[in-house]
Amino acid sequence: MAVRTFKKVLAANRGEIAIRIFRACYDLGLHTVAMYSNEDTNSLFRTKADEAYLIGENQSPLGAYLDIPGIIDLAKRRGVDAIHPGYGFLSENAEFARACDEAGITFVGPPADVLANMGDKLAAKATAIACGVPIIPGCTEPLKDADEALEKAVSFGFPVILKAAAGGGGRGMRRCNTPEEVKPAFDLVKSEAKKAFGNDDIFIEKFLVEPKHIEVQILADKYGHVYHIGERDCSLQRRYQKVVEFAPAWSVSKETIDALHEDAVKIAKSVGYVSAGTVEFLVDKDGHHYFIEMNPRIQVEHTVTEMVTSIDLVRAQILIAEGQPISHPEIGLGDQNNLKVNGYAIQCRVTTEDPLNGFAPDTGKITAYRSGGGFGVRLDGGNAGTGTSISPYYDSLLVKVTSWDNTFEGVCRKAMRAINEVHIRGVKTNIPFVTNILAHPVFVNGQCHTKFIDETPELFEFTESRDRATRVLKYIANIQVNNPDAERHQYDIPRFPEAKEPLGPGLKQLLDAEGPEAVKNWVLGQKKLLITDTTMRDAHQSLLSTRLRTRDMLKGADGTADILADCFSLEMWGGATFDTCMRFLDEDPWERLRRRRQRKV
Repeated sequence: MAVRTFKKVLAANRGEIAIRIFRACYDLGLHTVAMYSNEDTNSLFRTKADEAYLIGENQSPLGAYLDIPGIIDLAKRRGVDAIHPGYGFLSENAEFARACDEAGITFVGPPADVLANMGDKLAAKATAIACGVPIIPGCTEPLKDADEALEKAVSFGFPVILKAAAGGGGRGMRRCNTPEEVKPAFDLVKSEAKKAFGNDDIFIEKFLVEPKHIEVQILADKYGHVYHIGERDCSLQRRYQKVVEFAPAWSVSKETIDALHEDAVKIAKSVGYVSAGTVEFLVDKDGHHYFIEMNPRIQVEHTVTEMVTSIDLVRAQILIAEGQPISHPEIGLGDQNNLKVNGYAIQCRVTTEDPLNGFAPDTGKITAYRSGGGFGVRLDGGNAGTGTSISPYYDSLLVKVTSWDNTFEGVCRKAMRAINEVHIRGVKTNIPFVTNILAHPVFVNGQCHTKFIDETPELFEFTESRDRATRVLKYIANIQVNNPDAERHQYDIPRFPEAKEPLGPGLKQLLDAEGPEAVKNWVLGQKKLLITDTTMRDAHQSLLSTRLRTRDMLKGADGTADILADCFSLEMWGGATFDTCMRFLDEDPWERLRRRRQRKV
């Protein structure tokens, strides 16, 4: 198979994953192209690419990133060789992959037919059955109606779960614990699936109590080589959304892990998989595993696998898309036997969500931001920074904090340190909640299951930061800038220095009387260090409490000149003078300059 070397790659995505793609491309020496919506005009990710272009100008915030014709047109106009879809949006869209193929652009991911096959949960289950991989007891065909749903539920035994065939991201799912819950849940899931996915096919399966969610990372090339790149424990979930992930899944028996690896590779080979992908399983208390789905894309949590295997999965995706084999030296694997897992890694997602308000997304401007760091700490950010505006249109993820250490206990401590070093003001975050997870003995012992968060109310017992420093600064700013005439207690009477002696002539007077040549000669004749004092400039251009009005500056001018008589000059003007005078003080900056120049300072 011919190798097609890329020159220019477009990331058909935004935020953190777009930056992740650009970094992998940079490491390979590839030119990068970003696309962004109107709402992302000021987002950080667009500045990380060599080129950036507006997409979907007349589209909705989400529609811009789903505009297949617009994306293909942009890629063709800019001479793009390949498109990496990241995760979410069009990453699992077979139509998008076909559109790329038809345009002569390489889709960095599996073939379109694989996307179509594995993107449908029922088709994926049929594939697993054909491969002899166990699945959770359930129907293999879409349910005809609520009556059939009830009949199946009774035969499988409660609890059961109703799922949308085209679902994902925790949507289109309802658990039923009794027969009475089935029919109402059926109607809700069907309606939700129709609205969210345009497909109201739903199926039903046995619901496992307190299972672990284990996923196996797959890497496959175009030459039939399919290898597993270890596994991850993704059991920490809320509403079927992953919260904290770690690798390897050390608390699951080796026998079960070996079986998971074998079955994941088996499924990937059977569908002719190419690129990076994830095969997901549930493991019950007895160690029995069940296939649930395959995600034919890079995963949010891929960083923990990279940390323990030293394999750059996104770079591997790009090289494989070029036609390179897995044995390529820049992938760093060779064959399955070369896989080495070293240490332990935990990924924590810092999001703008309020855990005490049902994890409702929070919006606003980040007024302060500091990140963690240190040995064994990796940060994958996309929208985090002082001054960043958090919109309601996109994912609430700010930064992924991935920590590594030689022991699981050690990586728990490091992850807690790293996550607590993240300092964010202006919006609510899930940091206190994640901290409680990392400190919980059940998590540290590796015993969490998919319902652990729902059944552990103490995770929500924390005190929100009072952020007193920010509140004080906001109060001062509001009074001093927006309402300077407000009645308030004066705690300190301003003190103005007085001149002890009559002020004699200075360099300003020498300049006026004898000109620049005389000043030059004076300077050349000095043996001492010449200093310029900027107090007057800084005082009158500050936007907060140190700002001074002209009347106050004039009162202190003579005394200041006396105290600083030995200075070369006193600077009294700055660019912000115009802003402070005209915008906040209702004063004429030119009048200020005229009156101050009449003095000797």
